[in-house]
Amino acid sequence: MASQAQKIPVRVYRGEEHIMLAAPLPGLEPENISVEIAGDTVRIQGDERGPGQRDREMLIEEWAIGPYFREVKLPEFVDAQLTNASYGNGILVLSMPKSKHTQPDSHVSFRLHPVDATHGERIGHTGMNVHPKAAVQHEKKHQEENRGEAKISSR
Repeated sequence: MASQAQKIPVRVYRGEEHIMLAAPLPGLEPENISVEIAGDTVRIQGDERGPGQRDREMLIEEWAIGPYFREVKLPEFVDAQLTNASYGNGILVLSMPKSKHTQPDSHVSFRLHPVDATHGERIGHTGMNVHPKAAVQHEKKHQEENRGEAKISSR
């Protein structure tokens, strides 16, 4: 039995160069989360996880593990392609660089890339200067760092 999507509460912050959005999505794995950003609109969707949760005799059911949905209108346009996303401790955080254009020229849809169990990310840019970087490149960096730590600890 499919259920209606729960509305996700959000916190939106404005920085000098970025708009930040934080949203709780409890119980999901990174790959259960989809984000779409276009101009000044963000859509977040969390798939229902463990549909068997509805097969139990619930005594009190004040929340479920998805599905989740929220569409948020931002106060200004963002550069969707360069958005970074992270997910840890059940909280999705989007860091969206403000667009230098007055019209929406950027659109992106993505699922988070799992890094560790219950942690995920999407890298749109790194460093002080805004440079696109694929999540796969970032994952390779993490793997190389972990191999280096493993060598040190085995000595």
